[in-house]
Amino acid sequence: MSASYPRLAQFRTAAALRERLAELAIELPLDETLWPSPEGPLWQACSVWDRPIGNRFAILPMEGWDATLAGAPSELTFRRWQRFGESGAKLIWGGEAVAVRPDGRANPNQLLLDSSTLPEIERLRVCLAQAHQARFGSTRDLLVGLQLTHAGRYARPEQGAGPRPLIAYHHPLLDRRVGVASEAPVLSDAQLDELVEDFAAAAVLAERAGFSFVDVKHCHGYLGHELLSAVARSGRYGGSFENRTRFLREVVAAIRAEAPGLEIAVRFSAFDGVPFRPGADGVGSPEPFEGARYPYAFGGDASGLGIDLDEPRRFLDLLLALDVRLVCVSGGSPYYNPHLQRPALFPPSDGYGPPEDPLCGVARHIHATAELKRHRPELLIVGSGYSYLQEWLPHVAQAAVAEDCVDIVGLGRAALTYPDMVADLSAGQSLDRRRLCRSFSDCTSAPRRGWVSGCYPLDPHYRARPEATPLAASRGEMSVAR
Repeated sequence: MSASYPRLAQFRTAAALRERLAELAIELPLDETLWPSPEGPLWQACSVWDRPIGNRFAILPMEGWDATLAGAPSELTFRRWQRFGESGAKLIWGGEAVAVRPDGRANPNQLLLDSSTLPEIERLRVCLAQAHQARFGSTRDLLVGLQLTHAGRYARPEQGAGPRPLIAYHHPLLDRRVGVASEAPVLSDAQLDELVEDFAAAAVLAERAGFSFVDVKHCHGYLGHELLSAVARSGRYGGSFENRTRFLREVVAAIRAEAPGLEIAVRFSAFDGVPFRPGADGVGSPEPFEGARYPYAFGGDASGLGIDLDEPRRFLDLLLALDVRLVCVSGGSPYYNPHLQRPALFPPSDGYGPPEDPLCGVARHIHATAELKRHRPELLIVGSGYSYLQEWLPHVAQAAVAEDCVDIVGLGRAALTYPDMVADLSAGQSLDRRRLCRSFSDCTSAPRRGWVSGCYPLDPHYRARPEATPLAASRGEMSVAR
């Protein structure tokens, strides 16, 4: 790969990091000194639905690859959730992506919520809460939810079988990627109506399992997100903004009718862009598309590469009108433009070299989230894209919260390699640099090969697994030019 960017670990002072930001012509909120707990901005409690959240950190939902074929949690799933409970974060956003029906699983080992898996998924939540209770003495200020999803275009529910995409509309670039024929049917309005009831049925089960809220997932290229960009779809679920948000409105109404004691949150991709692919040098480049405009990016500016937050602002207006008070902002998709969704220096095995310094991707997340927070300060906003910041994560997080760019800072990959980072920060301890996520992307490369997801380079439990050796070799091949 020809593109090469400095590793973040080499910036040992705030002045050095600011110099690099100036070279990139980007800005990040950045505090040189961290405030201790309980005085600092990161340690102030907040609330939603009259429920306290004890600090400003959340664990974000990730897609697991280690459930049973029936969709129940395995020992690895319980281990991960126990570590989430011990993390010190007071908001567990959705815990994990959980399919609402079998054909909506993104992989054959994704969690599935139905009557048969309900007892074990309830035990999963209890395991997390007990771990938090044991370490911190109380769960009074802990809020735990469950993310409900249907993979849509990226459905791959059967072991040993290929993709089984269920699409909302025909996309001229993505159809080729997932093998959708031009004559393949799209989900009908009637089928989407049925799916609304599937989400509601899963929400009823989530409430029985003791979760405080469900996240109706609208991010990362999955079905909810795809419907937001369905400008070329006819019928009640496509075309106008009103129609493209109908699915969300119908799901919220159905959940409120069938599980009135359950709260609702939404994680959505507030910006998107054209799919990227590896160029001749392995570095990501945008796929060419026909016409002067790229209309398929919700939150995009029609160039395929820029951001226009007009519709995402309208989306927040809609959420407020629906009394959905808890919102997580993400962007892009791990399938077709992962540098937008999760900035990383090292790409996954099926990915491409970063087309920009990953700091640019972090800044894109933070600035888009800040703009949306300014638009609707009434909402409790959770931010994404922080894991790449490594040593500087708490410094940027503290400044972002203090400057009202975001209410709560979400941690994804960083919580896999260093799950008790928040607990260490809260106790005033220095971060253990050996455990910080360095964005090696093995947690993505492993699932792409059908293996369980985890931090193979830094977590001894995964480092001892047989998959660790071929993953390390493939990572070396991808970064040979660095």
